[in-house]
Amino acid sequence: MTNRILDVLVPVALDHPYSYRAPDNVALAPGDLVTVPLGPRECTGVVWAEQTAPDRRLDNRLKTIADRLDLPALKGELRRFVDWVADYTLAPRGMVLRMALRAGEHLGPERLRIGVRIAGPAPARLTAARMRVLALLGDGLVRSKSEAAQEAGVSPGVIDGLIDEGTLEALPLPPEPVAALPDPDFHAADLTPAQSEASAALRQVIEAGGYAVILLDGVTGSGKTEVYFEAIAQMLRRGRQALILMPEIALTAQFLDRFAARFGVRPAEWHSELSPRKRARTWRAVASGEARVVAGARSALFLPFADLGFIVVDEEHDSAYKQEDGVRYHARDMAVVRAHIGQIPIALASATPSIETEVNARRGRYRRLVLPERFGGQTLPMIEAVDLTREGPPRGRFIAPRLAEAIDLALERRQQALLFLNRRGYAPLTLCRACGYRFACPNCDAWLVDHRFRRRLVCHHCGFAMPVPPACPNCQATESFAACGPGVERLAEEVALLFPDARLLVMSSDLVTSVERLRDELKEIEQGRVDIVIGTQLVAKGHHFPKLNLVGIVDADLGLANGDPRAAERTFQLLHQVAGRAGREEGRGHAMIQTHQPDHPVMRALIAGDREAFYESEIVAREEMHYPPFGRLASLIVSASERAAAEAYARRLAAAAPREERVRVLGPAEAPVAVVRGRHRFRILVCSRRGFDLSAYLRGWLAAAPKPAGNVRREVDIDPMSFL
Repeated sequence: MTNRILDVLVPVALDHPYSYRAPDNVALAPGDLVTVPLGPRECTGVVWAEQTAPDRRLDNRLKTIADRLDLPALKGELRRFVDWVADYTLAPRGMVLRMALRAGEHLGPERLRIGVRIAGPAPARLTAARMRVLALLGDGLVRSKSEAAQEAGVSPGVIDGLIDEGTLEALPLPPEPVAALPDPDFHAADLTPAQSEASAALRQVIEAGGYAVILLDGVTGSGKTEVYFEAIAQMLRRGRQALILMPEIALTAQFLDRFAARFGVRPAEWHSELSPRKRARTWRAVASGEARVVAGARSALFLPFADLGFIVVDEEHDSAYKQEDGVRYHARDMAVVRAHIGQIPIALASATPSIETEVNARRGRYRRLVLPERFGGQTLPMIEAVDLTREGPPRGRFIAPRLAEAIDLALERRQQALLFLNRRGYAPLTLCRACGYRFACPNCDAWLVDHRFRRRLVCHHCGFAMPVPPACPNCQATESFAACGPGVERLAEEVALLFPDARLLVMSSDLVTSVERLRDELKEIEQGRVDIVIGTQLVAKGHHFPKLNLVGIVDADLGLANGDPRAAERTFQLLHQVAGRAGREEGRGHAMIQTHQPDHPVMRALIAGDREAFYESEIVAREEMHYPPFGRLASLIVSASERAAAEAYARRLAAAAPREERVRVLGPAEAPVAVVRGRHRFRILVCSRRGFDLSAYLRGWLAAAPKPAGNVRREVDIDPMSFL
């Protein structure tokens, strides 16, 4: 019998599969997970294809597949998706596959769960602790050892003693399910007429089947979540799976509780805080179809669903969907691709759609469903500007008198206030008043940020941290350091002085140690145990705080002060979302925007509540400049430990660009943040018209260009979101 030759893709930084002989005694097919020899070790791979006309002269040089793993195979739909992402992003195919392999096959056998129940007579010596255990287990039910000890209020040793005496017996328990089966009819939602209309339209799309993109466009607080919950319920009735993508920090207990209120149980979760074991169990539950609904961060897009029928991308405008390292991809765009490959519907939900999504909806590529009013009849917040050029705060302060008065009034009414400043730490710069010395990162072209809560100076690019020295390193002056500019910690200091009796909570990503802690803090706000919240963009992600009626944006101009072509869009979206936290349940919301530029188009649109005016002006500007979505961009980043080496290679790379009249190659130029982690960085920006295959152009260019040598590195970012 002739040996079969199979191509196996392994999750390493290679773009092509390796060929292996199939063992005679194992049935293998494309998609199967296998163990293969790779150099001196064995690793997990996926059978990608079978060679129909193999070169038999290579038979004796091929290695044999070691074994087939007892795991669900990757379906053809997911394998095509991996191929598409790799082709589009120019990432090695093996690295894209790595994101789809989280089966935990390397973790070894899972620890057995032990349950206990009464199986014999009571022991001769009956202590109070033993009596509590026996009373608890008197109902005849089996409980895990840890649950029995916790419920009875005893130590595990008490349980072990009763097992040793034969009163209790130990027996193995099946693994806990990753997520129970959601019930689509557990609790029917009470929808407004607008929600009912949107929900019916969404269910109609699902019933029709096939690929479709729906933009669920609703104002903040309009109940977009409840609308797509009804679509998920419809999908569950059809026995299929659903995926809800969210920015990771929006995966809050509040959202999970809302899901449980509608479906009786929480969904399966997928995010970076999962333990390796829980991640592996969730992966298998998704692949087997046990997990019917997954709520996850962007990497959940690569899970091996048994029968995925519907995708939701919540807060689709959020920049957190862009992965900036490793395989650089935008989860919203790739979710649309996965829906197209699988021929299933996808819903994009936002109160401030991205320009790309807005243009697609205007041109009929996406269907728009509108929720124009807030749920429960609540009105949108009143937004006003505080012109810092005329009514700014006193010297050394950052809260203008008018905003301080509004906070005082909110506290008198027993309402909550939110102060938003999108800058972590205490101050972005520390300098010596005696000699002007500024604390800079030794590894990056960036200032060190003062983090008073941690008593450290920290680089936000590489993570370098150092304690504040007792004297200036340059002139040895003592007590000469001055903090320049505010961060949320400095703002908290000012708030504590202005409102000494208020209960404060500072929310910033560097202060959140885990997803669970974040969820606990959000619950404290929701339950009214906090008077003033001071936060970064962490607080702008779709949270619902019933008693929050005042939002103060301390520095609205912060996001506009850079050369990012998306700066206006991002600032509008972020400030609109933050303002939308106010007045969602009780009373009229009020948002105050402190700005030096009250006449900027972004500020005018926010204050007037005229979203359409902003989109019109921004779309016209993008179209004139041929920026996305009317053109395409790619960024090539060259880095090296020596500036001369990085610059020299970047120039050779740019010189090798093929001549193409539909493409402009700009650069190389030193990156705005010129040094990160000790590596000097140069950028080449590549621009083309929308219909041009920029990925294919870059692939041909890089194949013919000189290869980087030494410690020079070259990275490709298709559709870049960051220009630093």
